[in-house]
Amino acid sequence: MADKNLISTKKCPACQQWSRWQQQAADRCEHCGELLDPRAHGEAQQQAATEHLRGGIQLVEINPEDGAVTRFFKTLVRGGQLVFIAILGFIVWLVTVVAG
Repeated sequence: MADKNLISTKKCPACQQWSRWQQQAADRCEHCGELLDPRAHGEAQQQAATEHLRGGIQLVEINPEDGAVTRFFKTLVRGGQLVFIAILGFIVWLVTVVAG
């Protein structure tokens, strides 16, 4: 049975002191205030920036562990999504050109 009083700790890369760690990218050292996991924090910021660049378009994700049939149907759905986005983009462009 797991003990509910167990806590996670991590050694701060800046001051080398141990701090409580909630295993979040933004967790900071209790002693110096530096990030406990700067690499994970950078990855989280990079992922957020990538989402921002994609414009919020949510395409179906095709995972490597999916079966062949699942990957086939996900590829078809993703292709349909891309065609739909292309058609909408063309319509917006056409309306913009016609409007002057």
